[in-house]
This record gives sequence, structure tokens and C-alpha cells, in this order.
Amino acid sequence: MHATISRTVLTVDGISARLLEAHPARAATDEAVVFVHGNPGSSQDWVPLLERAGQLARAVAWDHPGFGQADKPAGFDYTVDGYAAHLGRCLDALGVARAHLVGHDFGGPWMLRWAAGHPDRFASATLINTGVLPGYRWHYLARIWRAPVLGELFQATATRPAFRLLLRHGNRPPLPRAFVDRMYDDMDAGTKHAILALYRATDDPGGEPARMLSAALRPLDRPALVVWGRNDPYIPVEQAERQRETFPSARVVVLDRSGHWPFVDDLEGVAGPVLEFLREVTGVPAPSPSGDLLGMGAGHDPQGHGRVPKVVDAPPRQPGRPGRRPPGMGAEGDHPQRPTL
Repeated sequence: MHATISRTVLTVDGISARLLEAHPARAATDEAVVFVHGNPGSSQDWVPLLERAGQLARAVAWDHPGFGQADKPAGFDYTVDGYAAHLGRCLDALGVARAHLVGHDFGGPWMLRWAAGHPDRFASATLINTGVLPGYRWHYLARIWRAPVLGELFQATATRPAFRLLLRHGNRPPLPRAFVDRMYDDMDAGTKHAILALYRATDDPGGEPARMLSAALRPLDRPALVVWGRNDPYIPVEQAERQRETFPSARVVVLDRSGHWPFVDDLEGVAGPVLEFLREVTGVPAPSPSGDLLGMGAGHDPQGHGRVPKVVDAPPRQPGRPGRRPPGMGAEGDHPQRPTL
């Protein structure tokens, strides 16, 4: 059984975006699971996880500027800092004082940059093929997008068949055609501009900015779950374990048969550890032996794949760590005053 998703419009800074939201009855509204898509994604990427997470707590996702069905203004600040600042203003508008962040791809840097600046509101992180990437060097597509003239030429010649072929490379098992076609349908001139601007503004993703971000987040030691598809052709799986350099107590799960979008090519392999982690950090009681709060029984695999996530290493949990309140949040239910927009 899944939560019902409502679809509305969120407008912040004059930029309108599709907003998806799900929550249980009588759920707190100032604490939320916040799903942050990457490139070239949208809020639609998260629907299967959003409708399940919405059984546990308020869960939200929206299209970020330049992507999906959001406005794509030429004057937006298409940088990691620009997206982080806009994300924060969206959380303010939604009344989210305590955020459990779930990110993928470029959504990871956006949300973690915001988290470093707002430790009192940052509750936990779920990193799916993303994170702070020490020593990382751009993948081949990023190098094309960053090259003057070549990037524009590449984008101008990206037909639907070419896009399908491009995403076949390194993504094993292949992504569903409907998923790929939806991404292509959103890839208009505004999105192509956003991609080029974002990648060209991010010179060294694994250099000093990554070290500074890690240094800001590591002392917080927030609860974190890392889920990675081993066959990711863009961000190597070695980066999964390196997330402990930023989140010392992180649990790391590697899915041997997944690529860059494991929540698409192995939904159940991702949903199991993600929903269990979110259940813990949001403080939702475990399901009874006869019940099934998450919509999945223990070891259940609706697709019949028999696929079990590989836990690379899970450090001992400190008592109370997954559900603890961040510093400055006060007693249970005592949230800071919401900012005025």
C-alpha cells in the first residue's frame, strides 16, 4: 500500500516548478523527507520511492530550475551555490524546518552545500550514486559539455535515438525506454542551457570545494545511508566507501547489478535499505510481525529477482544516533521559527 501523491505548483523567486508531495494522516509538516533529483532528472524520478516514503513522514520532491517542468530562466544562477540557495528558499516556502535529504547525481552537491550552511535543519542524508567526491575527475560527457562550442554542438545534435544510445553505454541493466524518453522530452533548450552552465561553473568537483564541504559536514556526523550501483559509468563505485570521509557513521550498500540510476533499474534493491533507514531517522515504529508498514515484507522481492543488496560495511550504530535531533533543534517537537520569505 502506497501513500497518495498530490501534484501542485511551487513558486519561489518567481520560478514555478512541479511539486510532488505525500504524507501519512496527521503527519508533522515541519519535518520532511526531501528528494533532490540530478542531471537530467526531475521530480518524476522519485515517484516510486516518494509514494512509499510518504507512508512514514511528509515527503516532497520538486523540479529544480532548468530541469523537468520547472521554469528555465536564462538569468538563474546555474551553479552549485545557486541551486543550494534556491533549495533552501524552497524549504522555507514549504515550512520544512528539519530535512531528511535524499539525493542523486548533481542533487547531492546541491543539497549537501545547503546542509553545510544549515546544520540545525539538516537531519540525515541518503546518497544514491552521489555525495562529496574527493579526488573525482569529470566523466567523458561532462568534459564534452564543458568544452566551448563542442558542448553546444553536442546538445544541438542530441536526437531521441542518439539519446537512447548514449544512455545504453555503461547502464546495465538497460534503463526502461519510458524513463529515457521522459528525460528526453524534458530536454528542451532551457535544460540544455542549464546543463552547460552548471558543468562549466563547476571546475574541480573533487578538489578544494569538496574538501571544504567534507570538513564542514564531518564533525556533524549526521546519520547517512549510501546506496551505489556498481556499474555506474559516470561516478566510480569506489566513491561509495569514500563517503565515510564526510559521514563517518554511514552505512554503505552496493548493488552489484545496477548502474547510475539504481532506483530505476533495481527499485526494490534500493527501496529496502532506503525505507528502513528513513523509518529509523524519522522515528517511525518498526512494523509488527504480522504487519507491513513499508509495503514490503522481510526479504520480499515483488519482481522475483532474488536480488539482495550487498552491504559493504556497516559500522556499529551509536545508541540513539539514527533518530537524534540535530544540535540546536531543542526538545522533541521544538523547531526553530520558520523564516519569513
